Formats: sequence, C-alpha cells, structure tokens
Amino acid sequence: MIALIVNFWVQPGTEEQTKNYVHVMQENTRKEPGCRLYVGQQSHEDPRHFCFYEQYDDQPALDAHRAAPYFDEYVTRGLNTVIERRQAELFTVID
Repeated sequence: MIALIVNFWVQPGTEEQTKNYVHVMQENTRKEPGCRLYVGQQSHEDPRHFCFYEQYDDQPALDAHRAAPYFDEYVTRGLNTVIERRQAELFTVID
C-alpha cells in the first residue's frame, strides 16, 4: 500500500473555495477502486494551509485517481488555480 501526503497553501481569500474543492474530491475519490483513505484537512494555525492524506492499494490505483475526469476539473483546473505553494511526498505504508 502507498500513501501520498500533499501539503498546499492557497491564496488569501480562497479558503472557502478550497474547502468546496476538497469536499468534492473526497466524495469522488473515496468511491474509487483501490482508494483506501482520502482525507482533506485544514490547519488550525494557518487557515490557508491545507493537506490531503491519501492511501491507495498501489501505484496503478493512484494513477487511475489522477486520470479521473473530476481530478482534471477540481484539481488541475480548480485547486491548482488558487494554490500558492505545494509539497507532495509519496510513502510506502509499513504494515
């Protein structure tokens, strides 16, 4: 199993819009075959700092997630337009 942690900071004033994108992505991604966990979070200390914690069965499941039509709509053409800074790292889950 693999995990992806994506930290991102959004432009001032786009926090509510970002939360809407996060809700839509959670709703859709959690239904994907191969998705074990998909959680969006917002920092208590910095409301412009968000994080996705994602777990997938394997790399093909993550690749399928990234190829989904809603990923293009809500991440590529949505979230990416309000993100100022992004940091992503892929992990192997230790059983």
